Amino acid sequence: MNKITDFVVKDINLVDVDLSIYDGKTLLIVNVASECGLTFHYEGLQELYNEYNSHGLEILAFPCNQFGAQEPGTNDEIKSFCTEKFNVTFPIFNKIDVNGPNEDPLYTFLKNISSEGADVKDIEWNFTKFLFNKNLELFKRYDPRVEPSNLVADIQSIL
Repeated sequence: MNKITDFVVKDINLVDVDLSIYDGKTLLIVNVASECGLTFHYEGLQELYNEYNSHGLEILAFPCNQFGAQEPGTNDEIKSFCTEKFNVTFPIFNKIDVNGPNEDPLYTFLKNISSEGADVKDIEWNFTKFLFNKNLELFKRYDPRVEPSNLVADIQSIL
């Protein structure tokens, strides 16, 4: 796989989604969790989506239970939590592993393109963010603690 839109992933309803539908879009890809100290980032992510989706920003959220078992729910529970607590309208995908022997190939790709040299830097925690420009080139990888509101200048610069 050479670019992000070469992948097919499953959405929260386990329906295949060909990421080529996002060709020409600015993408923010985030691993998420419902019981994390950073779960409030959902609110900021939704604000970014509300503000910039009409300008070409798409946010793709991938639930993950690998960090402190902070995403224990089923896909249906995750979907309900996100929509009821944070009014999330951006796409949420199937719960996946982002590190280790069962990591999703998408995250293997993300880690490879965002690492210096031969070192593949594992995902540190929930809410690690990857921002791609419209040419599907990685613009920046953000530490989990970077709040969505701190991405506004970068998003505006590449939209």
